[in-house]
Order: sequence, then C-alpha cells, then structure tokens
Amino acid sequence: MGFKTYTCPIARQCGGCEWLAVPYPIQLRRKQQQVEELLGDMAREDGAQVLPIAGMDEPKGFRHKAATPFSPAKGGRIRSGFYSAGTHRIVRCDDCLVEAPGARAVLTDVARVGEELGMSAYQEDRGRGVLRHAVVRCGYATDEVLLTVVANGNRLPREDEFVRRMVERHPELTSIVLNVNQRRTNAILGRESRTLYGPGTMRDALLGCTFRIGPTSFYQTNPAQTEVLYRLAIEGAALRNGSRLLDAYCGCGTIGICAASQAKAAGADVSVTGVDQVGGAVISARWAAQHNGLDANCTFVHADATAYMEAVVRDGSRGFDVVVLDPPRAGSTPRFLTDVARLAPKRVVYVSCNVKTQARDLVLLRQHGYRITQVAPVDMFPHTKHVECVATLECK
Repeated sequence: MGFKTYTCPIARQCGGCEWLAVPYPIQLRRKQQQVEELLGDMAREDGAQVLPIAGMDEPKGFRHKAATPFSPAKGGRIRSGFYSAGTHRIVRCDDCLVEAPGARAVLTDVARVGEELGMSAYQEDRGRGVLRHAVVRCGYATDEVLLTVVANGNRLPREDEFVRRMVERHPELTSIVLNVNQRRTNAILGRESRTLYGPGTMRDALLGCTFRIGPTSFYQTNPAQTEVLYRLAIEGAALRNGSRLLDAYCGCGTIGICAASQAKAAGADVSVTGVDQVGGAVISARWAAQHNGLDANCTFVHADATAYMEAVVRDGSRGFDVVVLDPPRAGSTPRFLTDVARLAPKRVVYVSCNVKTQARDLVLLRQHGYRITQVAPVDMFPHTKHVECVATLECK
C-alpha cells in the first residue's frame, strides 16, 4: 500500500516545502535518523534513548503565520506570493497547502486593495515604493487575526480607506498594524509600528494559557505541535511544590507560563523567572502572567540570557532547580552553559530548533556533569528538513 503524498502547483518554483513530494512517513523517518545520528550515541552513553518523533496526523494548514513580499508589475499591478528558491523573484500563490485556511487570501487582498488605491510596491534596487511586505497571524485557539503591513514610510496613501476596504473584504481581521521599515535590508520588519485598526495585537492560547502577540513578537507558527513540544518540556522539568524554574530565551513567556499553570493545576506552587533580550517580548510575558492569574508565580526580566546568568552566579544568593532554554538557531553560548553548570540545577531542559547546535551544546553540558535522560524529536515543519527536539538532562 502506497503512502499519501501532497502536491502544490508552485512547489518547484517556491522551494519552501522542499520535501513535499516525499511521503510523510518517510519524512518522519529521515528526521528521526537525523536526530539519532546527532544525539543518539550521547543519549545511549548516558543510558537514555531517542523517542519516536512526534509527527502530525494531517500535515497541512498548520502554519498560523504567513507572509508575502511585494514588487511592482506592469500597469501599476502589485506582485505578491513567495520568493522563488534562492532569488528575490516573486512566484504568485493563490493558496498555500501548509498555511492556515484564509491566510493567503488576506495577503493577496493587501496587494489588490493597494492597487485600487494607487499604492506603489517597493523596488529593492532603488529603495522606492510603499508596500514592502505583509504578515498575517491567525489564532489557533481563538478567532483573532492580526495583519501587519510593512511600508517604506510612516503612512500609507489613503490609509483610512485601505483599512475600511480590508475589513470589508475580511471581517475576520481583528487588528491591522502598520510597521515602518525604511532600511535597505532583507529583514521584513522594522522597529516602529503603529496601530491602524483594533488593539494592535492578537490573543491566542496554548495549553489553556492566553498570550498576547504583537507584530514583532516571536510566537511559534505551528501551535498544534507547539503544544506537543511544550508538554514534553514541562514533563522533563518535573516541577514539584516549591520548584524554582528559569525560562531562558523566554520570548512571550510561553513555556514558563504554561509550566506554572500546569503545576498550579496539579496543586504545586512554583516560581518562574523568564529572561529575554527583546523588551516587547518581556512586556507581553508580564501581561500573560497577570492575565492568566500567575503574576505571583512568574517574574520576567529584560536582559541578555548570558549576561543575566553571569549576574546570578556572581550574586550567589539564589539558584534554580530547573533551567529550561529555548535559544535561537545559533544555539546557546559556552558562557551561559558553564554558568548553568555552576548553579547546578537538578534538571536542564533544552528545547531546540537546530539539532546541530543543540548537539554541540549538549557536549558541553555533559562535560560539566550532566547526563541525558531523554531525547524527544517533534516535527514542527512538515515537508521541510527542519526538526525540533527536546533534550532533558539531570545533574549526575
């Protein structure tokens, strides 16, 4: 019996779903093998195992964040879609297999309404034009939808009319934000945002906890698998009454707040300290702690994780029973990991979106006296080579 496969008319040009033609069970097998090759020997040396990868039942419609660039076309038209693989040539896309239903239609209509109102698309080579990108976030556990329009200027032509027409076409929109990016850069978002409609943020929920997401907030794009990932991390943390948890690289505070909520539901009173270098993320995390009734349990600090850990070690008056870290693709830093070991928490839970840098960092933690107790891969991005992984370690 053959495996089910998925097709897309622009798969070859787009290149975003590089494994789309590969049957999903084979994708999972390849990702499992990747984790086994990078972490399997270390895990087995420590008497642990790599669990079977957690895949999706139906790997489509899972991306709750979608984006498009814009470029000029003939007759004042505006192109939208995806960049062709390895280029900045835009391939038109009317519907995307992996995006949440309706997301692509919102992005396409930004271009259509922009055309109607005489807006110009951004020209990368000249640095001219107004519309650069659009990003839409769709709630997973809510019906809220946030549209961010990225412009080469602090206003849109006929701005009020643009908002009116977009809301008429898409009444599901609950917020529209203008993000200003006037830099000659490949980065999508600029530093300044202004709300055009609604509260300027959207709310969503993970594991029963509500979070507020702004246009520049980091928030996982596959919430269904994020819940799988977080359950594994929380199980690895094994919090008890009185446990002190450090949530490093915490973003909007999602892991720490979900952990505190699960502990509270089980009758355990724990304390969580979250650290992130993005000020807006810390503000969102503090809001979420209060909104979820966990402000007495959760504290969030605006700081670089490595610098914060150095300060905690120097201070010497406090420590943590568990450290959870979810660093960017580049991984953590030797200094941070060394200071974690100096604090000697009972458990370290390392959540990673790059198993190669995770493997590098686990070598250092093991050298500092930790042993791996479990490795759990999670497929957050079906049809790609990417795999996430939760590694749990204990102090020997």
